[in-house]
Amino acid sequence: MTRTERLARIEHRLREGRAVPSERLARELAVSSSTLKRDLAFLRDRLNAPLRFDREQGGWRLDAKAALPGAQYELPGMWFSAEEVLALLTMQQLLENLDAGELLAGHVKPLRRRLEKALDVGVRASEEAARRIRIATLAARPLNLPHFQAIGTALLRRQRAALRYRARGRDEESEREVSPQRLIHYRDNWYLDAWCHLRGALHSFSVDAVTQVQVLERRALDMPERELDEALGAGYGIFGGRDVKWATLRFSRERARWVAAERWHREQHGRWDAEGRWVLSLPYADPRELVMDILRHVPEVEVIAPQELEDEVKRRLAAGLGRLDE
Repeated sequence: MTRTERLARIEHRLREGRAVPSERLARELAVSSSTLKRDLAFLRDRLNAPLRFDREQGGWRLDAKAALPGAQYELPGMWFSAEEVLALLTMQQLLENLDAGELLAGHVKPLRRRLEKALDVGVRASEEAARRIRIATLAARPLNLPHFQAIGTALLRRQRAALRYRARGRDEESEREVSPQRLIHYRDNWYLDAWCHLRGALHSFSVDAVTQVQVLERRALDMPERELDEALGAGYGIFGGRDVKWATLRFSRERARWVAAERWHREQHGRWDAEGRWVLSLPYADPRELVMDILRHVPEVEVIAPQELEDEVKRRLAAGLGRLDE
């Protein structure tokens, strides 16, 4: 019987209302008196159980009057092993490395403290996770936390939001009323998929480009998940669109060792050709991001199809070479 199982058994016996002698508890649990003493101390000192030894009845009992002021006592309904707790602490550390970690920190950190206390893993395990786990971000743009919190509030409460948004492509700022649908963390940046009431269409907004946000009392419009995926999730990367095309790329034998193990799109298809090269097919709607990723692998990649994608890659390469020659 594990310690957590023993604690649950002790708590169950004490909740029966009668005082239980130490000898009987130790016998039922098949443990020594010293082990039982440690378990009872753990319940009282770490889990804040209102334990009291009733001298008249000669046993232990739960007594609300013995509770410490302001202390909460709750035996978890699900017990975790030490390994599971360390896994939870690891996930919590991963969360804290995200820009939005502060949004959930107020909810996650108390849970972490309770887990540390209940399982006796201590702060050292938490500190070790922080010291040993690092998330390196690339090209992450600064996030305004109050704006993120307001957007998250509107999203979860299913309310509309009024945004002031700067579109970087046109370098223009506009005011939008949106119905938030979902938040996406993609390549170290946050995006909001929302129905834009100004344009009457679904749109993906860079959260870091939001300069002002106000949660409105109006109910948000809910869009079906399938429609969201068709409009914003079917293409390649963060750029959406319903006019989906398929690209076919071929990577050299050397580069294929890496690319064959990568997932570029959830609907991609890959195969090895007779010469040991990796042929990758994947959908895209807007070529901008796909072209950037293709250029990262030049000269170890060829665009097999479509012709317009090959032409765009060549155009970008020529423009880059032209600037280098200036």
